[in-house]
Amino acid sequence: MRLRRSIVVLLALLAMAAAIVYVAVPYVRAASLFARVGNVGGRVEAFAETQARAVSVEPPHMVPTRQGDVAAQFYRPAGRVRRSVLLVPGVHSMGIAEPRLTALARDLAGSGIAVMAMALPDLMGYQITARSADVIEDAVAWMAQQPALAPDGRVGVIGISFAGGLSIVAAGRPAIRDRVAYVVSFGGHGDLGRVLKYLATGEAVKAPVASGLSGKPHPPPHDYGVAVILYAAADRVVPAAQVAPLRDGIRTFLYASQLTLVDMNEANATFAQAREMVKALPEPSATYLKHVNERNVEALGPMLVPHLGLEADPAASPERAPSAPAAPVFLLHGDGDTVIPTAETAVLADYLRSRGADVRVLISQIITHAELDRAAAATEVWRLIAFWAGVLKR
Repeated sequence: MRLRRSIVVLLALLAMAAAIVYVAVPYVRAASLFARVGNVGGRVEAFAETQARAVSVEPPHMVPTRQGDVAAQFYRPAGRVRRSVLLVPGVHSMGIAEPRLTALARDLAGSGIAVMAMALPDLMGYQITARSADVIEDAVAWMAQQPALAPDGRVGVIGISFAGGLSIVAAGRPAIRDRVAYVVSFGGHGDLGRVLKYLATGEAVKAPVASGLSGKPHPPPHDYGVAVILYAAADRVVPAAQVAPLRDGIRTFLYASQLTLVDMNEANATFAQAREMVKALPEPSATYLKHVNERNVEALGPMLVPHLGLEADPAASPERAPSAPAAPVFLLHGDGDTVIPTAETAVLADYLRSRGADVRVLISQIITHAELDRAAAATEVWRLIAFWAGVLKR
């Protein structure tokens, strides 16, 4: 009898230990991920590196989509892979070579997830369209059909900035609705039209009272946004002969802005080149590019308001999609985002829940726009770790 009781107690202790390990492991992985992504330095980051798996970066390959073959790159962790994720960046011309994307892909893979980073052609060309949701849909379908990438036939999706909202649109489509394990929108939008209006006027959507953001003033919009809007709308604001030269100037400015994260000397030289390009332009293109170079949102924004309706493709907005994702939706947003208003995530969360979606939300003081860029209290760090633990255990 005593032996039997001892065995029962031992089995109970083993079961309890297994449960603790099962619960704790995602948090350990998430904490390690946070330390590496946040570049916290010192012993904490050194310890986190010891917890990360070795990662192999494979040569770029092409993924077939209805918009043509699209370049992608795998980041594979050592050992067994239970889940793969499609990682999609926002509006950025560097595509899968963008430094922050490559760092995040490597860090995610170090957490044991196989990552396929894939940039969307339209977003690389400064266009926010529903065609990008088509590309995401096709890429998920392609990954889900490969047992080595999707042992259970499902993959995760992580979309950054405007790719976050587009990922939610794609994840709700019938063709892949059952192929998505989860979708993460990192600084994404709920309604494209609302965001474009904010970028041009500074008027952001009002957040629900329950979100804790209600009544909180939103910061002025970042100048990058109006430059992107002008790039897309150039053929409607200047004569046809001026469209290409104006877009060349805007593209030079935007590229210089991207270079500030890589090489400030090269960035400053490229900014100077954009300023020189103004001298060769006739009016009204010269004035438009001058406003872009001077980051004059107050002057440029109102000039673009009449054209916002044509830029805001309804099919590119999660709140206008025919159906919500069946998989859990994780919405992560920085408090005080100046590209896509923080309130977008709060409003989107309420909308998705009204459509029956399983939604988890975190508004974080550690994040600016889709990147870790602030110090914060321990409670904020823990909230971010808990959020990613919920993702990693899927």
